[in-house]
Amino acid sequence: MMEVTNKILKDIYKERGPDVKKYDFGLLLVIGGSEFYSGSPAFTAFAAFRAGVDMVRVIAPKRAADIIASFSPNLAAYPLKGERLNKEHLPILLSMAESAKAVSRGNMAIVIGGGTGRSEETQETILEFLNKVSIPTVVDADAIHAVAKNSNVFKGKPFIFTPHGYEFFVLTGKEVIGKPDEEKEKLVKEEAERLGTTILLKGHTDFISNGKEIASNKTGSVYMTKGGTGDTLAGIAGAFMARGLDPFSAGQAAAFINGKAGEIAAKRKRDGLLATDLIEAIPEVFI
Repeated sequence: MMEVTNKILKDIYKERGPDVKKYDFGLLLVIGGSEFYSGSPAFTAFAAFRAGVDMVRVIAPKRAADIIASFSPNLAAYPLKGERLNKEHLPILLSMAESAKAVSRGNMAIVIGGGTGRSEETQETILEFLNKVSIPTVVDADAIHAVAKNSNVFKGKPFIFTPHGYEFFVLTGKEVIGKPDEEKEKLVKEEAERLGTTILLKGHTDFISNGKEIASNKTGSVYMTKGGTGDTLAGIAGAFMARGLDPFSAGQAAAFINGKAGEIAAKRKRDGLLATDLIEAIPEVFI
């Protein structure tokens, strides 16, 4: 098993030539939020921007989208009718995914699941959307619950799952909480192979596997227990996939940067660390 180091960043953050243009470094579509959760998609979007993606479009139910748009002029948020994702939104989601793919010349990815909630119709909408797309996608949070019982939706697609310990159990039926790292390593690789996808298990040590290879990441801080630090990881991974990295490489790089930014922020804030502090520290990892 390999351990992720800052060497992985050298292949991502290369010197830019004079002919670069918008969307060369990707467009990220963030689908999430609900009547109660508006922060999650915003954390994801801000982290993706700080990781270097050229553009982020957030799609969220109206209340969440309006709040997100008010945070910063950097954020473009499309409001969906109603309080949460539902079946009537499916044509819009599919259309906006195809539109993003066209305008970005194929340099795009999706992050889905943060803050959507787990109502039956929302879960069914996520499941149906992912069944119809083959765009590189980070499946996070509530979206993991949505697709856990139907691996045919994602098997063989360029997806990466970013579960914490309990979400890993939801996805695979295998318990990793409290297990030694050696057993976690074994289970992550076995389940990634069985499910035909890439898994990034978040924890004190992160494990990333595509079923063939496995890597560990040991950056991070004990102060990263705050809400939103998983959303930032998803955004960074999405940014890297939007600029062309495969899910396994994107997962490794995202885990390293998210953890290292958390370390930097924790030195300043300790118990007062917030996800926004981590986001602002992201450029310090690679500049």
